[in-house]
Amino acid sequence: MLPSAFLERMKRLLGDEYEAFLASYDRPRNTGLRLNPRKVAAALPFCAERVPWEPNGFYLLPDVRPGLHPYHDAGLFYLQEPSAMAPAGLLDARPGEIVLDLCAAPGGKATQLAAAMEGRGLLVCNEIHPKRARILSSNIERLGVTNALVLNEHPAKLSERFPRFFDCILVDAPCSGEGMFRKEDAAVTDWSEETVAMCAERQGEILRSAAEMLRPGGRLVYSTCTFAPEENEGVISRFLHDRPDFYAEAVDAPWFDRGRPEWIEDSADGVERAFRLWPHKLRGEGHFAAVLRRGGEAERTLPAMQKPAALPEPVRAFLAENGLPFSGGAVLFGDSVFLAPAFLPDLRGLRVLRAGLELGEVRKGRFLPAHALALALTDFPVTADFPADSPQIGAYLHGQTLFAPQSGWTLVCADGHPLGWAKGAGGVLKNHYPKGLRRI
Repeated sequence: MLPSAFLERMKRLLGDEYEAFLASYDRPRNTGLRLNPRKVAAALPFCAERVPWEPNGFYLLPDVRPGLHPYHDAGLFYLQEPSAMAPAGLLDARPGEIVLDLCAAPGGKATQLAAAMEGRGLLVCNEIHPKRARILSSNIERLGVTNALVLNEHPAKLSERFPRFFDCILVDAPCSGEGMFRKEDAAVTDWSEETVAMCAERQGEILRSAAEMLRPGGRLVYSTCTFAPEENEGVISRFLHDRPDFYAEAVDAPWFDRGRPEWIEDSADGVERAFRLWPHKLRGEGHFAAVLRRGGEAERTLPAMQKPAALPEPVRAFLAENGLPFSGGAVLFGDSVFLAPAFLPDLRGLRVLRAGLELGEVRKGRFLPAHALALALTDFPVTADFPADSPQIGAYLHGQTLFAPQSGWTLVCADGHPLGWAKGAGGVLKNHYPKGLRRI
């Protein structure tokens, strides 16, 4: 049962469109996935037609459960609602840029940005809630992202630390979730008009923090998954009134409806250039997005930068012996060794979950390769490759021992796609799949 106050507002705003909007709630919702182009280029068996606004996006066939498939564990795709693929595409992140996803959990848009960046530049992914930040970090790992810094910080703290640093910023702001009413029962039960007002206030604060971190000439996308004008056009309008150095940019996106400046008072110029995604007009849930540009020349303020350490000798030896294409400086957290990405800022005083690619641990002079390294690889000299539907892959994902002739560190693969490590000796492959990921 949808909230009566919500329905009354939507009827007032939509007028003749209201009946079509209401009828969309009686249709099955659309589900989708986005391929990870780093690992796969062709459609997978559970894919239907493409999502028009995302080259790697597909609608799912009915009655499939791809989250249970080993390809999910191998990071070949990310399950993502089709409309949720729009904001990262509008941001248009490019290889070599310095990019921030400010409210990044659970990681769908962050991994979409990573795909666009092709492993070049720096992707900072932040989430203020610790539990959600850990989920974000896990998804960054699963999709084999090598150039991400994952943080668990308040946006205001980051704005003080990184003024005018980023080329582009995505603010997928926490919202009242009206666009998710068809998807999540909790979105309905948690909704109230007071929640809408509270979210709008918080969104304005987050957007102001983000603006401080964008370099002149940079671009910012603000998005929500709600219909409420207070959280959408209202937030953007107040921001543009307060920040004359920003303007709403016109972007060609023919699949989406325009913003509705007539739904708010004293609308700023350009609000009509925002986008609304309606469930009665496209195959997806409700979303809002606005593309903002900061005026001025491309001038970046660099913060203090991290001084990488040298890779420990056991790590260098493992990489060289196996012909792995990783080199550069290291970030050390106890025994753990991360390969530092480009433009990595000084990490002191920050809550860091991931600083580039985790290579592994050095213990008593021995190197133990990390699960993240396995998922980032496209090639390794010693592999144990089994069909994805084989008993061996099922046993491996449950943490069981495998029997195979390989010796030493071995990359276990499903149809050629890396899943994780095992270590072979005497015809036995000891399972090194992380315990926290093993299937019950």
